[in-house]
Amino acid sequence: MLALRNLLMYGGFGMILAAMGILAYDLYREVAYRRALAMPGITPIPTAPEWRWRRSVALVFLAWGPILVAFSIVVVPSGMAGVRVSQTSGTEPGTLYPGVHLVKPLVEDVALFDIRDQVFTTGSLEDGKAAIAKAPSKPELLDAQAKEGLTLGLAITVRYRLDPRHLDYIHSNLPQPVEKEIVPPVVASVWRELIPHYTVKDAFSAKREEVRQRAADLITQKLAADGIVVKEVMLRDIQLPKEYAEGLETLLLKEQENDRMGVETELKQKQVKIAELEAAASKARQIKQAEGEARVRVLQAKGEADAMQYTLPLKEKQIQQSKLEAAARKEATIQNAEAAAQAKVIDSKAESERRKLLAEAEADRIRVTAAADAERMRSEGAILKQNPLLINKIVAERLSDKLQIMMVPADGKFFFANDVLHSMNMANQASQSEQGEAQPH
Repeated sequence: MLALRNLLMYGGFGMILAAMGILAYDLYREVAYRRALAMPGITPIPTAPEWRWRRSVALVFLAWGPILVAFSIVVVPSGMAGVRVSQTSGTEPGTLYPGVHLVKPLVEDVALFDIRDQVFTTGSLEDGKAAIAKAPSKPELLDAQAKEGLTLGLAITVRYRLDPRHLDYIHSNLPQPVEKEIVPPVVASVWRELIPHYTVKDAFSAKREEVRQRAADLITQKLAADGIVVKEVMLRDIQLPKEYAEGLETLLLKEQENDRMGVETELKQKQVKIAELEAAASKARQIKQAEGEARVRVLQAKGEADAMQYTLPLKEKQIQQSKLEAAARKEATIQNAEAAAQAKVIDSKAESERRKLLAEAEADRIRVTAAADAERMRSEGAILKQNPLLINKIVAERLSDKLQIMMVPADGKFFFANDVLHSMNMANQASQSEQGEAQPH
């Protein structure tokens, strides 16, 4: 919208310049025509130039259209606000906030105000700049007399801003600019009315925050009536009179010395108390330790006595047990000896009985064997008596296991058996002789 406004302005003024250019050109033509008439020797007389008044006037009147339209467009920049000021009715109510607004051209105008936070400061700032209300080359403090009549130098800062809702009132009723005509006098008057109710010491240290808070409340109340919003009032520094500052410094040094001595005295007292407490604690520890050792000894003695009460019966029981064990071992030894003797007697009896039984058994065996042998011999005698040739068989069986036996009749008619037996005996003797000769080799 601002570009459109500028374009309309440039267009209107361009049309006016064009009209003036046309008239200037017509004037140039008129001058050239008059010079031509004044020069001799020129036979043809030039025609008189025609002035284009209507066209120029039309352009001028036509140019006022975009110019008036441009004058009716007002752009309020960011951080600013404005009020309409009419040439006929004065300041109109309402606030124009940042943006584009339409006004009546050549009748209404817009007065702009800065609605951002502003700062009023007395005394030098922390960055070395001068105070706003004073000359830049000579920063001064705000002077105010205390209750004693001593002059204090106050370095204060007030942060405020204009209330956009009351800009019409501010423009109509307050002197401009407000930041120079209203804020400094109000702030200075409040501090100069408030400080005389306090002593230098109260204003400087004891009640400094109370003084600042009361001043902030009064400044806020007074400036709020004029449409100014106070956000913060700071009491940055208080400059004391030179004599008072020197006396206060001396007093502070003495108070510091007094405080230091008091602190040292209190520290010594605490050290003494700590030493006493440590001694008492050491004594109590020793007493407790002695009592503990005595209790330990008593408990040990009691434990030993209790142990003896249980140990003596135990020892007696052990002695009795040892006696009983010795008696038992003695009895067992006697019994073992008697048992061994009895066992030996029993063993000897058993051995004699066994030998007797063995003798009887041997005698019975001999008798039975003898009886069996006798019976066998009787039976063999009977058999041999019946069969005499069995003797030859038995002899032959015992002579060699290589003999072959053949049964022949018992009568003497078959002499072949005698020849065979004779040949067999001869063969056996020959083999035995061969074996005897082979053995020495």
